[in-house]
Amino acid sequence: MGVTTYSDEYTSPIPPARLFKALIVDSHNLIPKLMPLAVQSIEITEGDGGAGSIRQINFAEGSQVKCIRNRIEELDEKNCSYKYSLIEGDGLMDKLEKITYDVKFEPTADGGSKNKMTSTYYTKGDFVLTEEEIKTGKEKTLAMYKVVEGYLIQNPDAYA
Repeated sequence: MGVTTYSDEYTSPIPPARLFKALIVDSHNLIPKLMPLAVQSIEITEGDGGAGSIRQINFAEGSQVKCIRNRIEELDEKNCSYKYSLIEGDGLMDKLEKITYDVKFEPTADGGSKNKMTSTYYTKGDFVLTEEEIKTGKEKTLAMYKVVEGYLIQNPDAYA
C-alpha cells in the first residue's frame, strides 16, 4: 500500500465559524441547494452527523461518480476543524483503500479565514495517483468552496 499526502491552503473573506457552519456542519442542506447540477443530495445514513457518522453524497444524473460515502472521524465546531475519510464509492476507483481529509479553518487578521486541507491517499498495490487526478479533485473542492463563499457574501445573515 502506498501513502501520498498533499496539503492545500485557501483564504476567504468569510470568518472561520460562518464558513465552517455552511461548508461542513450544514453542507447536507446547503450544497444540494447551491449546486443542484452537481450534487443531488447529501444524507446522513448512520449516526447523528457527528464523529462516527456516515454521510452519503449522491451526485446529479450524468456525473462520472454516482455516490460516495464519508465517515466523519472528528467534528470540532469550537475549533473549526473536521476530519473525515472517503470510505466507499465510485470515487475510490478500485485503486484506493481510502482517502482521509483533515480540514482546519483559522481566523486571519482581516476578519476572514485561512482554510487548510490535508488529503492523504492510501493506494492499493502498486497504483500511483497522477498529478492530473489530484488536480481534478482539488479543482472540484475549490469550486464548491467558491460557490459557498459567494452565497455567504451575498447573504450576510446566513450562518451568522
